[in-house]
Amino acid sequence: MSEGIGARVKRKEDKRFITGKGKYTDDIRMENQAYAAFVRSPHAHARVLGIDTSAAEAMEGVVAVLNGQQLTGDGIGNIICGWAITSKDGSPMNMGAWSALATEKVRYVGDAVAVVIADSQSQARLAAEAVEVEYEELPVLVSTRDALADGAAQIHDNAPGNLIYDWEIGDAAATDAALAGSAHVTEMEITNNRLSPNPMEPRSAVAIYDEAEEHYTLYTTSQNPHVARLVLSAFYNVAPEHKLRVIAPDVGGGFGSKIYIYPEEITCLWASMKTGRSVKWTSDRSEAFLTDAHGRDHVSTAKMGFDANGRITGFKVDTIANFGAYMSLFSSAVPTYLYATLLSGQYNISNIHCNVRAVYTNTVPVDAYRGAGRPEACYLIERMMETAAREMGKDPAELRRANFITQFPHETPVIMTYDAGDFGGNLDKAMAAADVAGFAARKAEAAARGKLRGLGYSAYIEACGIAPSQAVGSLGAGVGLWESAEVRVNPVGTVEILTGSHSHGQGHETTFAQIVADRFGIPIDNVQVVHGDTDKVQFGMGTYGSRSGAVGMSAIVKAMDKVEAKVKKIAAHTLEASEDDIVIEGGAVKVAGTDKQMLWHEVGLAAYTAHNLPDGMEPGLKEGAFYDPVNFTFPAGVYIAEVEVDPETGVTKIVQFTAADDFGTIINPMIVEGQVHGGIAQGVGQAMLENVSYDADGQLLTGSYMDYCMPRADDLPSYTLEHNTTVCPNNPLGIKGCGEAGAIGSPPAVINAITDAIGTNDLQMPATPQAVWRAIQAAKSPMAAE
Repeated sequence: MSEGIGARVKRKEDKRFITGKGKYTDDIRMENQAYAAFVRSPHAHARVLGIDTSAAEAMEGVVAVLNGQQLTGDGIGNIICGWAITSKDGSPMNMGAWSALATEKVRYVGDAVAVVIADSQSQARLAAEAVEVEYEELPVLVSTRDALADGAAQIHDNAPGNLIYDWEIGDAAATDAALAGSAHVTEMEITNNRLSPNPMEPRSAVAIYDEAEEHYTLYTTSQNPHVARLVLSAFYNVAPEHKLRVIAPDVGGGFGSKIYIYPEEITCLWASMKTGRSVKWTSDRSEAFLTDAHGRDHVSTAKMGFDANGRITGFKVDTIANFGAYMSLFSSAVPTYLYATLLSGQYNISNIHCNVRAVYTNTVPVDAYRGAGRPEACYLIERMMETAAREMGKDPAELRRANFITQFPHETPVIMTYDAGDFGGNLDKAMAAADVAGFAARKAEAAARGKLRGLGYSAYIEACGIAPSQAVGSLGAGVGLWESAEVRVNPVGTVEILTGSHSHGQGHETTFAQIVADRFGIPIDNVQVVHGDTDKVQFGMGTYGSRSGAVGMSAIVKAMDKVEAKVKKIAAHTLEASEDDIVIEGGAVKVAGTDKQMLWHEVGLAAYTAHNLPDGMEPGLKEGAFYDPVNFTFPAGVYIAEVEVDPETGVTKIVQFTAADDFGTIINPMIVEGQVHGGIAQGVGQAMLENVSYDADGQLLTGSYMDYCMPRADDLPSYTLEHNTTVCPNNPLGIKGCGEAGAIGSPPAVINAITDAIGTNDLQMPATPQAVWRAIQAAKSPMAAE
């Protein structure tokens, strides 16, 4: 059975995971290990007047109690945002100071002011409760609109009116003119609710300082260990880069929340140096709700114009993005270059203008969460399209079809150039699989049982493999977005792939091995993938934005090209043939048209014994490469949700969910399907269940699974998945990416289906039973929902 590209190979890494032999950061045990517990603010906004640590320091097992004044006094720098955004007036963004341990002011509930280091976790936590902090409470801001109100409390002194930036893209005058001349204009206010990422593995850090070598090691739950090392050394001054090793072992889910450097990693490294002990911290679930970067949280008003034939004439959007108390590593890019640049969707729109205001509030910082800007864009566009179809009395599928882009490449008014796609084909596949033609009969049958049936569409597109470095650099990115790889063929013919990408559930150890097996004709069990250790692997950019296939695998392909060239030279020399006649197939290197060959392992051995190499050739068989993509990739698809609503209770059941995706070349269909399944589950969670909520004092009301509702198995249907492949022309494997699509395309499909069922458009996410019931009652009578 084939194990190469396109094969449904079971994941190699799953054996250790399902047998309990995975090694996560919390599994790390060091000699002389101590434990950290953080003293966190109970107030959303307050001045720190004093910290009394005497009682805690006297407690059993306590090694040290350290505070922010000590940390900054040792030269540890503030946490940064790595993407500079310039406001439309030319001014730079207003990045407020964020110390790993707050010194003068706390800005959200959970902001750390001190850390206790003790011999055991329980001792550290007990002592943390004994630290007495005197606060002067300040006015609290939670909502985006309140933060921008005249006279609102100031959260950061250098951000007047709590405004981080006021940014725009597109042609405002042309868009206004297009809307003014439209036959129909749809207007909506749309909220994209705040989410907590909730990866299965909580964040964790183990920091070790070697005084003799003046060397630091950090084990951490990271999606990008090299970037973590770079930031920790170059910006936070924790250690010189060559004196810092970052290891990300097995990571149990990330969804974007583990891209960033958080206060805890910085503090643990510094505390290890201060105490001479290895220091370990592992978040519990309550801390995760309080401190893991949240996602989404946009409020937008939008206008979409159409001509008399239903063609879109213009699209105007005004968005306020809540960044929480501080700017996180990629937060600035999410509502700008990862959001507004996708507002054309799959549609041929000549005029688009988007204005984005980013604001501070006294809430947990907000950054990229699965999809990062693209779900927000897709939700906005697809709610507008569905609503417009209803207002104009048009079929929602055909309104979309009439506006689809059909010629490629296609340059949008918001800087993207789509390279390839078949949007109409995606729609056709989705409609056939969902049996849209039979929906009317199913709706009538549901009505006979007293239920409401609805159908909702979503046509998503996303930009993946964020690139190229020169382009993103010109837009304010602080790093390049290439990827690296090294291919090592050992003397016995086994292969090691060293990749700068990092797996936290995507199956890299299998799919990366599959492309090597496909190229060199060897079993995937003879291929080992090495990642996640800055001392073992060359500098790489990590995993986020569905980049590991399109960018990470492309770097591997470039390195394999170099290996193949050397293999052919060795074989041609040994077999006395022309390099042009050498082919690699079936685990052998052959002279085409003859029976002359060398087995794969014989070539490896020849390279290392070096007894008979071509003149001037170096021994060994390993090659490295860097790949900088020439464009984003653009996965796209159509999702159709069918729901049934009980009008008496508002309880909604998804009875059918169909996804037709175009991911370009698919390496392993089984892994791709798993990624789509997981993404849809997260999207359905946002649409129907999940919502981070604060009270007026900035206290988190959804700080546990008792209050924050995650999707369960019985909340989800069995999905129908279809693929409609167009190959990406801009990378060597033709890959587009699949990791975030499900979370992008599903929320609007679900909400469009529910609003279709209940006959009212006045519904925001999450569509809980109470929210749906209230919408039904309000549609009957405004007084009935009170």
